[in-house]
Amino acid sequence: MPSVFDDIQFYLFNHHHYIDVPENADEYESVWVDLPNALFDPERGHELYQRFARELRLAEALGFDAIALNEHHSTHYSLMPATSVRAAYMVAQTERIKLMVAGVPVNLSWPSRVAEEYAMLDVMSGGRMEFGFPLGTGMEYWSNAAQLNPATSRARFREGLEVIKQAWTLPGPTRYDGEHFNYRYLNPIPRPLQKPHPKMYIVGSGSEETVALAVEFGTGYSIVFVPIRQQLKAFADFRRMSEEAGREVRPEDIVITNIVYVADTDADAVREAKPHIESFFSWFHRVPPRYLLPPGYVSTEEFLRRAQSTALAEGTKATWDDMVAIGRIACGSPDTVADLLSHWAEDAGTSRLLVTLSIGDMPEWKAVKNMTLFAEEVIPRIRARGSRAAEAEPVAAGARS
Repeated sequence: MPSVFDDIQFYLFNHHHYIDVPENADEYESVWVDLPNALFDPERGHELYQRFARELRLAEALGFDAIALNEHHSTHYSLMPATSVRAAYMVAQTERIKLMVAGVPVNLSWPSRVAEEYAMLDVMSGGRMEFGFPLGTGMEYWSNAAQLNPATSRARFREGLEVIKQAWTLPGPTRYDGEHFNYRYLNPIPRPLQKPHPKMYIVGSGSEETVALAVEFGTGYSIVFVPIRQQLKAFADFRRMSEEAGREVRPEDIVITNIVYVADTDADAVREAKPHIESFFSWFHRVPPRYLLPPGYVSTEEFLRRAQSTALAEGTKATWDDMVAIGRIACGSPDTVADLLSHWAEDAGTSRLLVTLSIGDMPEWKAVKNMTLFAEEVIPRIRARGSRAAEAEPVAAGARS
């Protein structure tokens, strides 16, 4: 039976934080939506863009399979309000590595333009693109035009996906008539290099409504920072619904996100990583419920689920032990991290591990050290668990004798 480790792939997720935490951070209730943009220094921003580009180029040199970029607005959490722009820059900066863009919230944009931009990236890159489609955080609705009603987010999202798949798979011009988007001539040029289209993932937080969209559109499913138990439930829902629809879920159809730090010993890793992981949740994730869940953004059932979860509703108050107990946070020696990630991959049934190695306000030297140790010490340990590697091991041993 094939193992999830037979085609295990490692995606480096770089959030592009504006890493400078202000001395008066406690005076700000939120790092999203209303954090004064006077706190952003463009010259410092330029330095950070160059730093993160160095880290992404290093990922290719170290043998990572892919780099992942995401999009957010009006926040120091991410300096990528236009992720397609950043992806185009990295297409030109790399040669081999895949790029996952995850991604423009299509319900906050014109899906025809997203289809064009993404197809352009795929052609420019020589077919190295993958795309994650998020519904978008609740915060995005406060940061974009007020005419966009959060209550219509899911309907707009669904139509946007229809438009993109139609644009990519049907010879144009075609027509699309929806409630929110209408096209007399849907005729994007260029079309993607990969056929029928690049790999697509729906990005969610575990709600059954979003999982159902991944099943309906035949995409993969990826999940963001929610407790492991809820992730596993979402993956089980994905498999159950897919089976009911006559579709088989493959290991590459699920992506899990992991915060990882590697050092010589477990104690060293926790000591070195803990302050940066704590800043990741206490500062960069700082957002009040009114921005996180605008009225109508999710169903009543989903609203109650999130509001009742300390990890979701009060993530900034979680202790270190809380975060490690419920989240995919792996800090330790190469053996410890490899064992934990392998366990998570088997539990989730995934061959795609998205790892965040540049975390919170972490300095560049420490991020580079973490990336290098992960690539040289952890990745080989995990790859060695594949059935093909296990079958080849006795032959290699005999050849050495």
